[in-house]
Amino acid sequence: MNTKTKNSVLVVEDEHDIRELLEYNLARDGFNVRAVESGEQALAAVGVLPPDLILLDLMLPGMDGLQVCRRLKSDGSTANIPILMLTAKAEEADIVTGLELGADDYVTKPFSPKVIIARAKAVLRRRAEAVHSEDEVLSFDQLTIHPGRHEAVVGDQKVDLTSSEFRVLHHMARRPGWVFTRYQLVDAVHGEKHAVSDRSVDVMIVGLRRKLGDCGHYIETVRGVGYRFRV
Repeated sequence: MNTKTKNSVLVVEDEHDIRELLEYNLARDGFNVRAVESGEQALAAVGVLPPDLILLDLMLPGMDGLQVCRRLKSDGSTANIPILMLTAKAEEADIVTGLELGADDYVTKPFSPKVIIARAKAVLRRRAEAVHSEDEVLSFDQLTIHPGRHEAVVGDQKVDLTSSEFRVLHHMARRPGWVFTRYQLVDAVHGEKHAVSDRSVDVMIVGLRRKLGDCGHYIETVRGVGYRFRV
C-alpha cells in the first residue's frame, strides 16, 4: 500500500473548462486538488489551508494574478509557497513581472495537461530539494562550483571568472531550472539599487558562456524573459 503523502495544489482559474481539466488531470496524477475562480477566493483558500503549490492564472476578473502573487509573496506566512503562472498571453511584460514578484515558473495557454503536471512536479521537486547551502560544492558532470574558493572548474581546469560572473553562475546553479530575469540576476549580484542595463547582463552571460567552454550550454536563454541554469 502506498502511504506517501500527496502534494496539495490550489488551482486559480476563472475559465470553467480549463479549471475542470486541471482538476481532473492533477487528481488523476495523485495530487490533492482544490480549485477557485478568483483572486479573492484564492487568498481566502490559502489563508484557511496553505497548499504545496499554486497554479495561478494571470488573467482573472477583479484581483488579477499578478496582484495575488504580490500579496502572497509579500506575506511571510505564504511567501515560500511555489507559484506556477498560467497565462493566455505570451506577453513578456506579464511573465517578467510575475517572475520578479517571486513566481517560480510559467506556462502559456494553450497547454497540455501533461506539460502542466511535469512543470508542477519540477517546481515541487526543486523546492523539496532544499536550496543548497551557500558553501556547498555544486557538481554537474564536468562543471564543479566551489563557493568557498569562489571558483568554477571545468573538468580539471579552473575557469578564470570575474566576481560578478561567478556570483551569477552560482546563483543560477543553486536553483537548476528556475528562470531568472535580468533584474533578478543584477539584484543577486549587486543589490536592487544597482543600475545595470539589460544589455550589460547579456554581455556578461555571453562572456560567462565563452569562459565555461563545453559547459556553457548549462546557461540557457529564455527568450524575452532572462536565463536559467539547465541540467
